[in-house]
Amino acid sequence: MKSKASGFTSFLFVLPYLIMFTLFLVVPLVYGIYISFHDWNLISPIHPFIGLENYSAIFTSGTPENRVFLNGLKNTAQFVIYSVPLLVIIGLGLAMLVNSLPEKIRGFFRTAYFLPYAISVSVIAVLWLWMLDSNSGLVNQFLNSLGMDSIPWLTRLPFAWISLVIATVWWTIGFNMIIFINALNEVPEELYEAADIDGASNWHKFLHITLPSIRPIMIFVVITSTIASFNVYGQPYLMTRGGPGESTEVLLMGIVQQAFQLRQMGSAAAMAMLMALIMIVISVGQFLVTRSGERKEKNHA
Repeated sequence: MKSKASGFTSFLFVLPYLIMFTLFLVVPLVYGIYISFHDWNLISPIHPFIGLENYSAIFTSGTPENRVFLNGLKNTAQFVIYSVPLLVIIGLGLAMLVNSLPEKIRGFFRTAYFLPYAISVSVIAVLWLWMLDSNSGLVNQFLNSLGMDSIPWLTRLPFAWISLVIATVWWTIGFNMIIFINALNEVPEELYEAADIDGASNWHKFLHITLPSIRPIMIFVVITSTIASFNVYGQPYLMTRGGPGESTEVLLMGIVQQAFQLRQMGSAAAMAMLMALIMIVISVGQFLVTRSGERKEKNHA
């Protein structure tokens, strides 16, 4: 009786999460798949079933859906490539820097670096627009005071991508830093003490002790950063409006435009399903590649 009662109690604790998970993830996912198989115009009361035609249009060269999807996918992939390495490397660097500080001031810097992560994307966008505006931005005013020309941060390439990546890294780096700090605190001090006795340099300690010890957390950070960067929307929408031209129009911007401006919910849902599938494949691929490298290292050792 006790085991049944404790099992039921545990289920009651999990039940609110299961309800929310079902309502806000499973149901929208199933409904999105359902819509993707229909010609679903928002202003039409009739939504005929068309099977895979929405998906076929995305992969048919020359169609509007194909152009929107491929352009958005290319721009999103660029953002992922530009931002993820910085989010991982800078996050780990900040974690090691903060961990090396005296304990009295360590908490202050952890809070200071993490604080931007608690701010909404709209506030972040307004802040960086104020700083990077081509005509009256704070950065260009500073450059002009030094006798330098203004930089078109948000209206020309590659400056538009640089601006978006800088804003994103500043906004979200605190999360990765906190994750890495917790991972670094779990590394046994005995390993560093033994390395000190052997006369190992800081670089060798980092390479042969720190990195192998935090490898699972590194995988987690890489995967979560990739997913977050693949889901980028607010920064390019609010800061560059997808410009110059369509060069920073990411995939989510194209999906939203397809759904609510062109009112083609069926093709937008198909694009969203393909985007989700791509993210799953990338995440699983990253995990398998990293695990494979870990196994090879163990076998070699």
